[in-house]
Amino acid sequence: MNQAEKTVLAETANRVRIGILDGVYNAGCGHPGGSLSIAELLTYLYFKEMKIDPANPKAADRDRFVLSKGHTAPALYATLAERGFFPVEELKTLRKIDSRLQGHPDMKGIPGVDMSTGSLGLGISAACGMALAGKTAGKDYRVYTVLGDGESEEGQVWEAAMFAAHYKLDNLVAIVDWNGLQIDGTVEEVMNPTPHNLKFSAFGWNVISINAHDFDQIEAAFAAARQVKGKPTAIIAKSIKGKGVSYMENAVQWHGAAPKEDLYRVGLADLGLSPEEIEGRFKQNG
Repeated sequence: MNQAEKTVLAETANRVRIGILDGVYNAGCGHPGGSLSIAELLTYLYFKEMKIDPANPKAADRDRFVLSKGHTAPALYATLAERGFFPVEELKTLRKIDSRLQGHPDMKGIPGVDMSTGSLGLGISAACGMALAGKTAGKDYRVYTVLGDGESEEGQVWEAAMFAAHYKLDNLVAIVDWNGLQIDGTVEEVMNPTPHNLKFSAFGWNVISINAHDFDQIEAAFAAARQVKGKPTAIIAKSIKGKGVSYMENAVQWHGAAPKEDLYRVGLADLGLSPEEIEGRFKQNG
């Protein structure tokens, strides 16, 4: 990947982060920390990796994406909006009455959402079903799912891992967002599921470890996954919870909390908005 491509992707990921902050601030609730940590991963998936068409979000031959850690819907919504599935302005309606942007993804009402998720552990299982369906039908689409590292404490995740290896689902890629924090504290203190790499490997998966914020490593991991035959791939993506917003980085209290106006302004400045642009947001909101 050349520098110009990386610059475009980085700028897109930054806009995704701004969309995340806009959404949770206007909602007054939500999950910003784990949303911010996957901005590069979702940006690469939706702008480089996946075969998708915003004009035809239900195309039969499209690649599928399942956000298994469904509470980080603000990240998925911001990415879908940037990709053209619905207007960016709609992000400000997150969790509002009559908004289609619910607190967790809804496949019936939101263009581009392939699976309704929220109950942790279920998303990767649904992704396994999609991948097996594609193989059975002789289709060449691929299936991607993003898991939380805390989510991997769920036993159902490992049942799904066993299933995927048993059926040789080489069209499936599971990405573990390893930011090290969950709602009650550090992942290792709450219920240590590590080492993810050795566990997925023991279950029969191809395993790749990367920096979740490095586009070169992300690109190489997805390219390598495409070459693997006969087994699914797990990408263990080391990330920073709250990435890009100074006071949220590696701070567990921002797992599920929304900033008030003063910290919202700080976050927007952290993400590169000028004082004039920040003031303009408040004028637009009346």
